[in-house]
Amino acid sequence: MFTGIVEELGQVVDLQHQGDSAVLGVRGEEVSTDAVHGASIAVNGVCLTVTAVDQDVVVFDVMAETLHRSSLGALAVGHPVNLERAMAATDRFGGHIVQGHVDGAASLVSRTPGDRWEVVRMGLPAGLACYVVEKGSITVDGVSLTVSAVGEDFFEVSLIPTTLALTTLGTKQPGDPVNLEVDVIAKYVDRLLHLPGAAPAEATR
Repeated sequence: MFTGIVEELGQVVDLQHQGDSAVLGVRGEEVSTDAVHGASIAVNGVCLTVTAVDQDVVVFDVMAETLHRSSLGALAVGHPVNLERAMAATDRFGGHIVQGHVDGAASLVSRTPGDRWEVVRMGLPAGLACYVVEKGSITVDGVSLTVSAVGEDFFEVSLIPTTLALTTLGTKQPGDPVNLEVDVIAKYVDRLLHLPGAAPAEATR
């Protein structure tokens, strides 16, 4: 479990494709301090399991499903990545419930600069549109954000200076891929309403 509060910007130092999977090595001075084999770390919003630690470099196996559903397969050595360790039970819940289970990838559409902030528009895949609402939460590349506007095939978020400076979202350009994770509570509600025998929608109002 994560909260979408990025701890540090790491850097890809190794990426070896092995058939339909890959081995990913990421340098992260903060997240590597207590990383152990089997620990969970979110890399650009994708929950990965630590397989090895070499000083400040953490190594992960990335399976085919992850490469297919997320943008991790498009990474290359030198690319920055957002890193967050799994939260402890005693931590403050700074963002929202983030599983690190990416629902799909989209593209950054545009950036509109403000005085000290930016409005960033992202593409919204049709299959995820029903889970995204204005003022709701969404995770973009592992960053917990509040949706400021929603259209038929896009949504917008407003990024403060801290987010621009300390995450990959500060340098992403139109056309760049981003990982999306929608609100898990919305997905459960949708699933329950569509199960055979579930109460009709009007009965839940």
